Amino acid sequence: MAGVTLVELLVVLTIAGILLGIGTSSYKSITTSYRISGEINGLLGDMQYARSEAIKQGQNVVVCVANSAGSDCAAADTRWQDGWIVFANTTGASPPTTSGNAALVMRVQPAFTAAGTGSSDTLTDGVTSYVTFDREGLALGLLTTRSGLGGAVITLHDSTSNATRTRCLQVTNVGNVSVQQPSTLSSCT
Repeated sequence: MAGVTLVELLVVLTIAGILLGIGTSSYKSITTSYRISGEINGLLGDMQYARSEAIKQGQNVVVCVANSAGSDCAAADTRWQDGWIVFANTTGASPPTTSGNAALVMRVQPAFTAAGTGSSDTLTDGVTSYVTFDREGLALGLLTTRSGLGGAVITLHDSTSNATRTRCLQVTNVGNVSVQQPSTLSSCT
């Protein structure tokens, strides 16, 4: 007879179950890595945009942690995962503020949602709540010394704080912005 025995069917189902289990964990790891890369690259892109706009417009441009409305800087908030805004700081106020002028806001990044992933990604260095770029492209007001070179190192962790998925955005006082990993930057922890 042309058919399948119960033993053959159980062997095939066992092998399929093992392969499915391996594939699921690999898929979750890959999607988490892509999400982390997308989040840190979003902040990197907005920092580079702010620097180029500051040079182009000849005035200070600020990237800061956004308030809940996404219209101004959140006072002393260092949780970049809550979202950020890019705006022209025409008043030179310190700490920077849009003073309610929505026309100054160039970009708005909403809070990380990680829909369906159960994620609680954190993007902070515990010190830096804003970065101001001046007309020469220099980063002003970065007081943290975590980078060892002056500037700031803003770290992105996933919910497990897995070092292989950790990424850091390094902003130097001369305005260079780059993404680093713990293996390439000792202060990226």
